[in-house]
Amino acid sequence: MSAAVIIVAVDGAAGSGKSTLARGLAQRLGVAYVNTGLMYRAVAAASIARGVDLDDAEGLVDLARGLRFRLEGDDPPTLEVEGYVPVDLTTPGVESRVSLVARHPVVRSVLRDQQRTLGATGAVMEGRDIATVVFPDAPLKLFLRADQMRRVDRRADERDADTNVVRDALERRDARDARTTPLEPAPGAIIIDTSDLSIDQTLDEALGAARRVWPERR
Repeated sequence: MSAAVIIVAVDGAAGSGKSTLARGLAQRLGVAYVNTGLMYRAVAAASIARGVDLDDAEGLVDLARGLRFRLEGDDPPTLEVEGYVPVDLTTPGVESRVSLVARHPVVRSVLRDQQRTLGATGAVMEGRDIATVVFPDAPLKLFLRADQMRRVDRRADERDADTNVVRDALERRDARDARTTPLEPAPGAIIIDTSDLSIDQTLDEALGAARRVWPERR
């Protein structure tokens, strides 16, 4: 992949600040923001609506192929799923299913093709396998980490939920995700520990890394 194309792969555990950073970085770099987790969430939501069993890989593939993804808006252009609004994709039912949907290689393969198309002209793309599988040659790879309680507090604030409930859910989510894609930085990734960083401080670190890769961008 040409380094002239701005592709930033952002990975890290839930609650580490991936989405906030990725959106802000996309805005500053003038490229699209793609949260690939929404794609798996959309399949999970569709499986609930259609009554498709989570062990039915081919049924889930059919659902994935029937979804329509697009980039909408500007500053930055952002991934949208036709027929769904964000609140549809963050329900407890979807949350409990998304890792079970993502564990199927055939589902990941279908969505991977869509992700490569969405990011072909430049994007900040977040997801567990972006830096290793979707865009393994991305010029910039960022891996965010944070201590567990900081992650729990952020997620509880984000979802306006009880801390204990969020902690239990995150532990289950981490365990399920680890079986699909180990939570480890990709080779060459820049690691940012966000435990004690503000949103602006995290963005500043990421922008510094981006300027080293694309010095002509201001």
